[in-house]
Amino acid sequence: MKKVLFLLLLIAFPRTLHAQYLGYSFKADAKRGEKLYRAACASCHGNSGKGAPQSLAGFQPPRTFPDFSRCDQTTPEVNSAYKSVIEHGGPNRGFSQIMPAFGEALSSSDIDDLVAYLRTFCNSRHWPRGELNLPRALITEKAYPEDELVLSTSVNVSGAPGNTTHVIHEQRFGQKNQLEVDVPIEFQNQDHVWYGGVGDITLGVKRVMYSNLERGSILSLQGGFLLPVGNHSHGLGAGTTTFETFAAFDQLFRTDTFVQTQFGAELPFDTGRAPQSLFFNSAIGQSFGADHGLGRLWTPMFEFVATRDLINHASTDWDVIPEMQVTISRRQHIRANLGLQIPATNTAGRQKQIVFYLLWDWQDGRLTEGW
Repeated sequence: MKKVLFLLLLIAFPRTLHAQYLGYSFKADAKRGEKLYRAACASCHGNSGKGAPQSLAGFQPPRTFPDFSRCDQTTPEVNSAYKSVIEHGGPNRGFSQIMPAFGEALSSSDIDDLVAYLRTFCNSRHWPRGELNLPRALITEKAYPEDELVLSTSVNVSGAPGNTTHVIHEQRFGQKNQLEVDVPIEFQNQDHVWYGGVGDITLGVKRVMYSNLERGSILSLQGGFLLPVGNHSHGLGAGTTTFETFAAFDQLFRTDTFVQTQFGAELPFDTGRAPQSLFFNSAIGQSFGADHGLGRLWTPMFEFVATRDLINHASTDWDVIPEMQVTISRRQHIRANLGLQIPATNTAGRQKQIVFYLLWDWQDGRLTEGW
């Protein structure tokens, strides 16, 4: 099934699109890159990567001027983002025109070597690399710690009308940790009467337990609470505090094919109001980047979503979700995803839903930047 799916994807997408995340050589020569940096970059970015003094550089550094020694700034970036700016200049990613284009002066392998040297300014290897920050699926949560704001909406296309919008704020702290706040806003039509309001709010903490760039693997654990602020009588909340925990494991391959898995449980304190349940979510996808992997990114994905209540004779509800994510801004910090969630088992009373989101990676720039 998976082989057939990706054969169709490869046929459907033009050959001008290339891999972006791990689509670079691990054999890049950082020592050679150091020589290129000293010759072409140090006059502006300084010998230490923190930026040359203004008196020597001859210009006022813009707000977005990088400090390559700051691991919190550099490790979330993928190599292709650096390569795009070096090859095409700052404006290509919505940065300052002070950064010139070196595409005609340096070969592709030269730039790979240069990027490999830029990576050495971060002197800690404990920060998960941005290549492991895979495209966000609609349902399956990924393992990488984020700095994002997501507006995710699901709309019933069959059965009773209704929609839910999740306002999700994710904020990274430290090397491997993330805080998450999820506020759902729901509108449901029950017997031709509309009810709306805030649902149960989620507060969660995620921590990366393992990450390895060369293997393309990352594992995280998350725990949190769903607070019963939604109106239970109108179906907007569980009516009890719920503890939620899950493990997320993502695997990225050199072809930019990836698999994301999430396995967890929801454990209400009052099982008389809501049953305990298990869930398993998985996504398989393939990223394609224009301009030899340096431009707009397209990521078709296919998700499998399962939930099962922990009660006698309960059956497992399976859904499938074909979807497509695309980067909108040149800096790729604004993205959108659109899919259709289709019940595959126990379909009686379960509606098809259009699901979509808008995502802003606010660590990469303001909403008004990068266009």
